[in-house]
Amino acid sequence: MSRQHAEAILFGLAIGDALGYPVEFLDLPAIKSTYGPRGITELPEPALFSDDTQMALALAEGILDAGLDANLDAIMEAVGERFISWSHRQSDPSYSRAPGNTCMAGIANYEKTRNWRTSGLVQSKGCGSVMRVAPVGYLYQFDLERMIAVAEASGIITHAHPAAIAATNVGAYAIKLALEGTPPDGIIAQVQHLPPAQNDEFLRVLHRIGHALGWTNTADALYHIGTGWTGDEAITMALYCAAQRPESYADTIRLGANLKAGDSDSVACIAGGIQAARLGLDAIPSEWRARIEDADYLRDLAARMADERRRVYEN
Repeated sequence: MSRQHAEAILFGLAIGDALGYPVEFLDLPAIKSTYGPRGITELPEPALFSDDTQMALALAEGILDAGLDANLDAIMEAVGERFISWSHRQSDPSYSRAPGNTCMAGIANYEKTRNWRTSGLVQSKGCGSVMRVAPVGYLYQFDLERMIAVAEASGIITHAHPAAIAATNVGAYAIKLALEGTPPDGIIAQVQHLPPAQNDEFLRVLHRIGHALGWTNTADALYHIGTGWTGDEAITMALYCAAQRPESYADTIRLGANLKAGDSDSVACIAGGIQAARLGLDAIPSEWRARIEDADYLRDLAARMADERRRVYEN
């Protein structure tokens, strides 16, 4: 099952990303005008994912390059090389998918200094670090201390704002909890007690989910939480989507993609990874899995992730 869980996460986040990507910069009236009264509900053709998934894949590859049991600096050196390669590919119009300014600036800093501890932008709490962290939650599911260390480092290389660091840790922890069958409301209850989440700015946003859970208008509820451009808002909105549609992967990402305004691909991407981790690969429509960009590569990477996790933790 380990390989299927890895596949579920990678396909889950990539497909959520691809559903939200075409409407990322549209408000809800514009989305409905283009796609109908229910908004965007079907995976577009072609089903292309954004920089969110590209960076999640680069992060996973970097960890595998170093090995799960390598020391933290070795892991971050390998991750940094993957991020540099990713950033250089943004000059290719067929590959570039609107990369975030903070991600690009942080990676440029790292390329100059090769110091992941100081390359991240302290003033930025954008969602670029949490949108890519799901593989860390899977790879280190059985080692919470190590998971937190790698998740935090993987974020700091570009996003060093304390609220962004908290959000990144919560994003990885949510994947771990989902893999262990924790329902979304249980994930929400548990993540707020994670020691690295104890940042006042982050917790103020996370607590908005309690205000909004009972609202009948889910679009208004999501807008009350935020717009998703920052890490604290994006992970909280994703958890809200999962809690509102706990038994449907497809409806979870549809909710995340159809925002009144905001970072629809990141919210749907994060929510898709969490929900797929809990519900499994079969919960993702098979037709969507067949059509998503680079499906064969996603399966191959999932197999390598499962093999490496098995080598370190399951033998």
